[in-house]
Amino acid sequence: MPTRDVTVRTSDAQLEGRLAMFPGATAVVAFAHGSGSSRHSPRNEAVADALHRSGVATLLFDLLTPDEESVDNVTAQQRFDIDLLTARLTGAVDWLADNDDTEGTPVGLFGASTGAAAALRTAAERPDVVQAVVSRGGRPDLAGTTALQEVRAPTLLSVGEEDT
Repeated sequence: MPTRDVTVRTSDAQLEGRLAMFPGATAVVAFAHGSGSSRHSPRNEAVADALHRSGVATLLFDLLTPDEESVDNVTAQQRFDIDLLTARLTGAVDWLADNDDTEGTPVGLFGASTGAAAALRTAAERPDVVQAVVSRGGRPDLAGTTALQEVRAPTLLSVGEEDT
């Protein structure tokens, strides 16, 4: 799978990521990881590998800069800043829409934990770009009622059997 390290430029940050794009990709899925995770999450890498085998490209990237991550590892405040996470993910979706390699490719979002709230809010903010959302063990409740009502993309919420 051809992958390359990329810098995703959003309105307020430069975020490190890894884009796996190939000719004939049917879509590209941007991952929004959850609390205390990163683009190197073994779970997200396993999902990305499965998507690659089915013809879907991926963007695994960090929602926080390295400096923000260092602070967040101590305070745990930014991982619950849904406004910040949404702005970063929305910026990544815009980056995908404008990137020469991915322009015109349908975009899906895969959110875990607090990243699920950001994915749903981004889907509400970019209804013409985001074509699908998957939440794995996420916190869709943190997206807010207004955003949830505005999501038009097909959405799959996957939770553990003991998750109430």
